[in-house]
Amino acid sequence: MALIIEASCINCDMCDPECPNQAISLGDEIYEIDPTKCTECIGHYDKPTCISVCPIDCIKKDPKHQESEAQLLEKFMRMHG
Repeated sequence: MALIIEASCINCDMCDPECPNQAISLGDEIYEIDPTKCTECIGHYDKPTCISVCPIDCIKKDPKHQESEAQLLEKFMRMHG
């Protein structure tokens, strides 16, 4: 499952540089996560780094983009070989 940044985001810029897949970018009002690039850091780290650095805990699992760990690892392999 990809992650999503909730509307409570304060645009602190902590998450964007932490994403190894470059899935996070500044949207019209808050940062956004591209679900086609988000692997929840599977293939890179033990847990999502964006969640680890978010000071207000506004990054959650996106129920609209449910993926298994195997699917996330497959996405990682397609993106990074």
